[in-house]
Amino acid sequence: MMRSLAAWLTLVILGASLLFAAVSLPFGNPAISDMDDYFISHGQEQTGANNIVTSIVFDFRGFDTIGEACVLFTAVFGVSVLFRSRKKGEDYEYE
Repeated sequence: MMRSLAAWLTLVILGASLLFAAVSLPFGNPAISDMDDYFISHGQEQTGANNIVTSIVFDFRGFDTIGEACVLFTAVFGVSVLFRSRKKGEDYEYE
C-alpha cells in the first residue's frame, strides 16, 4: 500500500512539474540575440548557402552535427544488432 502511494505521489509530482514547465515556456516570444543578426547578415557571404538554416546547421555548427550523426548511427547500429536473426542451430553459452 505504501509503495503504491509513493509511486502515485511521484507520478503526480512529475506530471505537475512537466505541466508547469510546458506552460511557462515562452512560445512565440524568442529571446533577442546578437547572434541572430550576425547569422542573417553574414550567413550567405561566409558559407555560400542560400538557406540560413542550412548554413547554420552544416557550416557554423558542423562539428555538432557530425556528433549528432554519430550518436544516431550508433543507436541504429545497436538496435540492428539486438534485432538480428540468428541462424538455426546457433547457441550461445552463458557462463
